[in-house]
Amino acid sequence: MLGRRFSSDLTRRVDRRLCQRIPIAHLVGALLAAGSGALTAANLKGQLGFGRYDAIALVVYFSIVGPLGLWSGRRLFSRATGWLDAGGEPTDNDLRALLRLPAHYLVQGMVGWLGAVVIWTGLSAVSHPWQDTVRVAMSIWLGGLATCGLVYLIVEWAIRPLVAVALADRPLEHRLAPGVWTKLVLSWVIGADVFLLMIGLTFVGRPASQPPSAVAVWFIIGAAFVAGTLVVHVATRSLAAPLLAMRRAVRRVQDGELDVHIPVDDGGEIGMLQAGFNQMVVGLRERAVLSDLFGRHVGVDVARNALAAGDVVLGGERREVGVVFVDVIGSTKLAQTHAPEDVVAVLNQFFSTVVRVVSSEGGWVNKFEGDGALAVFGAPVASDDAAARALRAARTLRRELLAIAAAHPEIDAAIGVSAGTVVAGNIGAEERFEYTVVGSPVNEAARLTDEAKHRLGRVLASDEAIARAGDEAASWTVGDEVRLRGYDDKVLVYEPADAARVTAGSAR
Repeated sequence: MLGRRFSSDLTRRVDRRLCQRIPIAHLVGALLAAGSGALTAANLKGQLGFGRYDAIALVVYFSIVGPLGLWSGRRLFSRATGWLDAGGEPTDNDLRALLRLPAHYLVQGMVGWLGAVVIWTGLSAVSHPWQDTVRVAMSIWLGGLATCGLVYLIVEWAIRPLVAVALADRPLEHRLAPGVWTKLVLSWVIGADVFLLMIGLTFVGRPASQPPSAVAVWFIIGAAFVAGTLVVHVATRSLAAPLLAMRRAVRRVQDGELDVHIPVDDGGEIGMLQAGFNQMVVGLRERAVLSDLFGRHVGVDVARNALAAGDVVLGGERREVGVVFVDVIGSTKLAQTHAPEDVVAVLNQFFSTVVRVVSSEGGWVNKFEGDGALAVFGAPVASDDAAARALRAARTLRRELLAIAAAHPEIDAAIGVSAGTVVAGNIGAEERFEYTVVGSPVNEAARLTDEAKHRLGRVLASDEAIARAGDEAASWTVGDEVRLRGYDDKVLVYEPADAARVTAGSAR
């Protein structure tokens, strides 16, 4: 109901605007035509110019044709906008009728001016030579041409809000109305050619001894200046206003706003440009959503590198990395004693903490494996202190996960840290692949996590990770030698210094 009321208010507002401006344009055009016609006959013997009877005839004719033209124009307008008042969707015929409305007003106006040409030409032919008759006819016809051209531009601008409604839900793939070239040519004809011809008419049928009046020439020049300025103003506004609006929209898109939409209120090239801009923004919005989803699935750095590279090639390169493996302890019991929704909520809180802590150290969560997560430091973005970053992240992560365990005592997590050389790259098939890391440090981190589940501190790091850690090594203390699953020899493992002290205290 609100939409229908809005549509009715819009049509009434546009109709009122046209009913005010179009009669004024025709009246001013008639006065200018009468004045130029009288002045072109000045200084000619036997020519009385625009006299009293002409003025009476003009008033009578305008009082008859004016209401008829107003009635006819409103009828045209009602036919072209009936779908809007009814609150429906425009058909193709409705859209064509609306876009042709300026041309219909132009033709309707020219019919009225053609009637004036017939009447005044007949009156002139009774008592004047044919040259004078031609001059009168041409003066009226040129005045009507200029006036109706201006009316075309006025109507075209006034109905733009209605065109925007009609084209709101349909693509504009080709031009449905006269475009920029037509408007510019029409503006030139109205604002220059017509008045140049009027100046030329002052010489038609004149003997050399009776030159045109200087007043007549300057009157036409002044009329050309005023009318030309008005026409150029209307024409350039219809072209410049949507372009300026589009420029503002482009600036918003450049600033990162992708909810921009420009009303398509033109059936020509400008409208096609507006529609193309809207389609481009929709594409950018979809691309941003896909990029965001892509980044969430594979990691921001991986997504950024993939988008920058364009063509993705299977294969990898050797990288020096730090690896952190995190695995939940007690997830099976949690799933058995809690509703699935609660389990998912706890795991999401757990993984959110992992992602946040790893990202704060410049790392990347490569994958979530059931109730575990693999984080990598040094790939895809290289880092000189990948091992130190991995170890810091492990210590911070343990403190963060203890807070989660306080709220959910049935859940805990073990962490393993390793470092070394891996192969990092796109692994899989052309149809389906992922960016990941492969190498001994990955396996070792997973095995350290399994071992850490049996330690009170829940965090273990490899000897290689500590050797590469720099100053971060001071925050770790040697644990003991353990035999990891799948390894023949025992390996030396380390624990965070504060966790080792807690373990020692508990043992005592």
